[in-house]
Amino acid sequence: MRKLRARWSVLADRVEAATPADRDRTVDALRACAILGVVLGHWLVTALTTTADGGLSTTSPLSHMPGLAPVSWVFQTLAVFFLVGGHVAARGHGAARERGVPYGAWVGQRLSRLFRPVAAVLAVWAVAAAGMLLGGAEPKTVHALVRLVLSPLWFLLVFAVLTAATPLVARIHPLWPLAVVAGVDVWRFGLGGPEWAGWLNVAAGWLVPYTLGAAWSRGAFARRTPAALLLGGGAAGTAALVLWGGYPASMVGVPGAEVSNLNPPTLAAAAFGLAQCGLALLLREPVARAMQRPRAWAAVALANLSAMTIFLWHQTAMMAVTALGLLAPADLPGLHTVPDSPLWIPARLLWLPAFAAALAVCWAAFRTYEQARRPRRGTGGPSRTVTGSPVPAAGRPAAEEVITHA
Repeated sequence: MRKLRARWSVLADRVEAATPADRDRTVDALRACAILGVVLGHWLVTALTTTADGGLSTTSPLSHMPGLAPVSWVFQTLAVFFLVGGHVAARGHGAARERGVPYGAWVGQRLSRLFRPVAAVLAVWAVAAAGMLLGGAEPKTVHALVRLVLSPLWFLLVFAVLTAATPLVARIHPLWPLAVVAGVDVWRFGLGGPEWAGWLNVAAGWLVPYTLGAAWSRGAFARRTPAALLLGGGAAGTAALVLWGGYPASMVGVPGAEVSNLNPPTLAAAAFGLAQCGLALLLREPVARAMQRPRAWAAVALANLSAMTIFLWHQTAMMAVTALGLLAPADLPGLHTVPDSPLWIPARLLWLPAFAAALAVCWAAFRTYEQARRPRRGTGGPSRTVTGSPVPAAGRPAAEEVITHA
């Protein structure tokens, strides 16, 4: 253990020394927290239970214990993900334009880091699904598993579209997409409009935090007052919509529920996202102070360099542990049992380290699809990679090349 701590200290010091002085570490910390929230949220509110024919079906403790809805308020952090994405994209596009980088080159570089790991997960699961079907697995089981894997891709697709449209949407005031979300909800729920109309909110709903992030890049939140108004107004709006507007209290989809706040996003989800973004912006200063600690910063840097790998493979990790658990002579509590009792919660928490270990295996196998290596400057020769950033073979990190993904 002492050797591991010593090695971690050495790595943390190297990352600290290699980080440019003008790096905004708060952005990376918020992104890491958003990804961690999504991962833990899925692991806690998604359950695969055994069926009578020996297959697996998807359920959620929120279906059986509605009182757990506040859990979704903590772990549904996608608005922060889009806030950071809008901030980084708008800032990056502005800098690229000043350097004379063509739009195609800029957007191609940004999207390639999204789609390389996506291609890997799709290829692996195409083979796995075909193998399970040929091996005699129940189609319903295969469908349930593949659906869990593919569900995060919808958000990445929206994120990719918004990233590509950054030059067009970066200066849109967030109130405009918020008004679209409100109008669509009035149409759907108040005027009896078609259900398909809700999917207009897939773009409009996530455009709200994305444009907030773009406004952040222009200095709109230099003072704390606007962020505090976002937090207070968003929280009050969410409470009003849930208490008197008929919206669900859960901020994630619940199997069997008549209305989902997330699929597609509703006005309640948009208001909740405003509150989340306001809180994130208010926490910038304490987060920035925490990121001055080399060990804390190194952990955040590592998480960011594998953010898409973690996001894409965390469901696979959970399913792998669940499938291996089927080898046990009976259903394992918190893994295969129906989440209809408070006792399921501590049992599930005990499985989180196993999920994390399985995710670490997936990370080791597939992180290279996200962390592309680049040649050393001025030599054209190869470089080795430490925490995803090029490091000259001599060993001392080149500060100007560290953590270049944001």
